[in-house]
Amino acid sequence: MLYYFSMRDITAKKIIVIEDEADIRVLYKEVLNAAGFSVHDAADGVAGMSMLKNTDWNLVLLDIMLPGKDGMKILKELKETPAFKKGIVVALSNLNNDTIIKEAFKQGIDGYLIKSEINPDRLIEEIRGFLG
Repeated sequence: MLYYFSMRDITAKKIIVIEDEADIRVLYKEVLNAAGFSVHDAADGVAGMSMLKNTDWNLVLLDIMLPGKDGMKILKELKETPAFKKGIVVALSNLNNDTIIKEAFKQGIDGYLIKSEINPDRLIEEIRGFLG
C-alpha cells in the first residue's frame, strides 16, 4: 500500500526509525519514503545508537522498548552528549504510561506518540509539525 503526501520542503530531511517490530519498521519506512523523506532504520537500540552517531539526521522516531539498549538509555546518552543535540527526537511507543512519558520528556524528548493512535496520514502530519 502506498501513501502520497505533498512534498513541501521535506526532500532533504533525514529520519531515523529505531523500531524492533519489523512490520511496523517497514511500514513507517515505506510511508516516510513515499512522503519524500530520506529514511534509515535500525532494529535495536545498539544499532540505532550507532546510526545516530554515524548518520546525519533531522528527526528520529524512537521506540522505548528495544532490545540491546532501550529508548530511555538512548535518550539519556543523547542528552549527555552535546554533539548529538542536533535533531528532533520523537518517541513512538505503545507505552501509554504517565510515568514513562514524563521521564521521556525529562530526558529531553521533543514529542511522544502512541503507536496504536497513529495512522500513516497522522504520522506524516506529526512529523511535518515537528520539522516545521
